[in-house]
Amino acid sequence: MSHPRPSPTAWHRPMVARLSDEKHRTATMLELFFDLCFVTAVAQAATAFEHELAEGRIGHGVLGYAMVFFAIWWAWMNFTWFASAYDTDDVPYRLLTLVQITGALVLAAGASQALQQEDFTVITWGYVLMRLAMVTQWLRAARSDPERRSTCLRYAIGIFVVQVGWVVRLALPEDTGLATFAVLVLAEIAVPAWAERKATTTWHPHHIVERYGLFTLIVLGESITAATGAVRAALDSHAALGDLAALVVGGILTVFALWWLYFARSASVHDRLTTLRMALLWGYGHYLVFASAAAVGAGLAVNVAHATGHGHLSDRASAAAYTVPVAVFVTVVWLLHHRAGGLRRAADALHPLAVAAVLAATFAPSPVLVTGIITALLIAATLILAARSETPGTPGTSGTHETPDAPEPSGTPGTPDS
Repeated sequence: MSHPRPSPTAWHRPMVARLSDEKHRTATMLELFFDLCFVTAVAQAATAFEHELAEGRIGHGVLGYAMVFFAIWWAWMNFTWFASAYDTDDVPYRLLTLVQITGALVLAAGASQALQQEDFTVITWGYVLMRLAMVTQWLRAARSDPERRSTCLRYAIGIFVVQVGWVVRLALPEDTGLATFAVLVLAEIAVPAWAERKATTTWHPHHIVERYGLFTLIVLGESITAATGAVRAALDSHAALGDLAALVVGGILTVFALWWLYFARSASVHDRLTTLRMALLWGYGHYLVFASAAAVGAGLAVNVAHATGHGHLSDRASAAAYTVPVAVFVTVVWLLHHRAGGLRRAADALHPLAVAAVLAATFAPSPVLVTGIITALLIAATLILAARSETPGTPGTSGTHETPDAPEPSGTPGTPDS
């Protein structure tokens, strides 16, 4: 049976499941601290990615960034969904979460080495440390939650076996590195679907949406920080402010628009997170949201370096380092928030058109500024069409207010798809 979370911190509490419809379920201070520590790893990965792009190693940089960011995202996501169901906030829970934070810091320390030199030793041990702490949490839940004991044990066993695989991978020949990485990634993402196939954990839809939104905020903030550092470095090298003005304005417009775009519809997304299928789609899809958001800052830094005569990329390659992650972010957020299964209104076509325009901006004289203007116009057009649709008697609206998307058909929260 599920119970609401008791209030003050205790030395020990049974790790019973929290209610999936618990009232006033919000992120805790420990979760926010967890996110802030994790963004250190995001910053290190983005900085290393920027360095690889600036040196002209585009393919190597993109592949390495994708691999390193998977470790960051997957460890963060697993903790987030577990905490939504089993946050007891007792001393063992807090200590194990602090162990995971320590692992995140180790992972951050090894991010540059893994991305630039393909040496995954440090990052692997940091990742395994986080994941083994997660195994302990699942074993605690299995002991205290008999209704979902098999699910919790499946998680613990699945995670542990895959961690053995990551450690073994370190001893394998280098030429097997990419293949074994792909196999272990598939094993990692298969564990939740396997574990929850009979009885799902009681994650809280409102809480999950809030947690993802908060981490998106932090990653977008990291993009601003990275861009600010790049501009400051350029000014320290006596670059003219006029040469950087278009980059600064375009970067600010873009990040503001990405924030607006993400949170324009995220408040109603929890209505659709009522099935295991939708939960997996939402959770897994955010790999591209987080990775592209962090890459926007790296791409802006690359363009600042290019504008001041540093780096080894061509004009088009430098521009693509910025426009491509922006296009990916807009596309994935549109798919996750707006469910682009059918284009029924004029507003539904705005995002694909904006994505095409952003990619075309790669060939513009000032790609960052043009991208910022395009994304700002996307927000403006969306607001105008939304206002028109809410005005009675507006042609094409039948004099009615626009209704939100209907939730996916399902049973009660916490029940897997049949």
